[in-house]
Amino acid sequence: MLSQEKIARINELSERSKTTGLTEEELAEQQELRQEYLSKFRSSFKSQLQSVKVMDPKGKDVTPSKLVELKNKNNKH
Repeated sequence: MLSQEKIARINELSERSKTTGLTEEELAEQQELRQEYLSKFRSSFKSQLQSVKVMDPKGKDVTPSKLVELKNKNNKH
């Protein structure tokens, strides 16, 4: 995940954008930090989804085939 310093900077820039506004450099920094955060979030979320196993009420594995294929593909690497 993103470092605490970067998260704090994102929050600081967000707060300042609501109150005093940001310079062009700060806007660019904010956008870069947001993109980095989203990239890491998506990566983490995909990893979580790959560990999911879906079961029906009778205990039968009903994990979608697309997810099973993705798990198998990633386990080979």
